[in-house]
Amino acid sequence: MDKKSKTFLYEYLNNNAPTGFETGGQRLWIDYVSEYADEYFTDTYGTAVAVVNPEAEFKVVIEAHADEIAWYVNYISEKGYLYVIRNGGSDFQIAPSMRAKVHTETGEVLPAVFGWPALHVREKGKEPKPTQENLTLDCGCTSREEVEALGIHVGAVVTFDQDLAELNEKFLVGRALDNRIGGFMIAEVLRHLREEKVHLPFGLYVTNAVQEEVGLRGASMIAHRLKPNLAIVTDVCHDTQSPLYNKIKQGDISAGKGPVLTVAPAVHNKLLTILRETATKHEIPFQRAASSRFTGTDTDAFAYSGEGVASALVSLPLKYMHTTVEMVALSDVENLVKLFFEFLKTLEPDIDLKYIG
Repeated sequence: MDKKSKTFLYEYLNNNAPTGFETGGQRLWIDYVSEYADEYFTDTYGTAVAVVNPEAEFKVVIEAHADEIAWYVNYISEKGYLYVIRNGGSDFQIAPSMRAKVHTETGEVLPAVFGWPALHVREKGKEPKPTQENLTLDCGCTSREEVEALGIHVGAVVTFDQDLAELNEKFLVGRALDNRIGGFMIAEVLRHLREEKVHLPFGLYVTNAVQEEVGLRGASMIAHRLKPNLAIVTDVCHDTQSPLYNKIKQGDISAGKGPVLTVAPAVHNKLLTILRETATKHEIPFQRAASSRFTGTDTDAFAYSGEGVASALVSLPLKYMHTTVEMVALSDVENLVKLFFEFLKTLEPDIDLKYIG
């Protein structure tokens, strides 16, 4: 990874972009990709799209989602403690003792902490479990009036305060790798295509969608607008090598062994075959996974939009999903970018996408 890529990676992933409030991150993303695209635009709710060959009739999407899990302030007690509800799939259990940021309506970001009673005062055998009813956020105030004087009100968004770091020169670790690392990767694909002067005989729509964490909402909207011929989505999936995972239920996936190609009803079999063949031809390691009814990713939104869009999913193995210490292998990031790049280099707009010839 060169200096320019790494600078963008850290700036983009350290930025806060909670579901429904992705604007800051999307601005950073657009600033980066605009150099490599013919044009770009955003939709009503903030999904960002960088376009190559916008005049082409055949449309290809590569997509990731831009939002991260977060919290909303839901109640402020008389003593100045904040109670929160989820914004996306946030986990009450990991929150105690975490540093946080409260984002006010005026754009100010205020520090806070998720407090929790000390071990000394908790009754043995009756340990409380963090829930919406007992988890509190402390911003250093002792009354509701003092909280509100800071500009904090019900509806204020709260994010964890955890920046990106590297472990053993092999792993990235931090919050919100799910799935802003995807936004980074598709931006790198676009950059490589432009810098290596690859001519694409189709329109490429590099899409960074909002509101995936609350039901694939951004992808649903942009799929309806773009009406692409095919879409390749990238998201994260569970590394199952860590303790407390069940490989029988969750598959045998390992960070560092390559991107993951998933079989699922929403995944177009011909596209999946081409992706496998591309990986094999270019000696890109990959892993296999299966999803029963749905993938739970933006793949589903694209596949079932309009009259149906041929779609596939390429996942990045991730440790400790929806925590502040999400981890991915740098080698997997590089190999996923390479797989997308090689796939797009050889794709032709006359590809036969019919299941039955």
